[in-house]
Amino acid sequence: MTYLIQFSDKARYELFDGWAWYEKQQIGLGDKFENEVYKKISFVQSNPLIYEKQGNFRQANTEIFPYLIVFRINEHKKMIFIVSVFHTRRNPHRKLR
Repeated sequence: MTYLIQFSDKARYELFDGWAWYEKQQIGLGDKFENEVYKKISFVQSNPLIYEKQGNFRQANTEIFPYLIVFRINEHKKMIFIVSVFHTRRNPHRKLR
């Protein structure tokens, strides 16, 4: 079963910020980053329970870029709430702030 996806404002900002940074490095790289994140989100959307629960959250690594998709599942509503699109070199305590 496929779950609905909802982004937090923070996750939307982090996705845009990552896109802008990569695009500044090389034109088109931001789009590759964005595509990679959405590819992983699509996989999570179909298979959210395969990711280990860590407290109230789960996380999925992107394949190419050093980012985590941090999310929470609402089984009752069949919804995935993306809390953060988190660069793995940042302070891990900031994932959920």
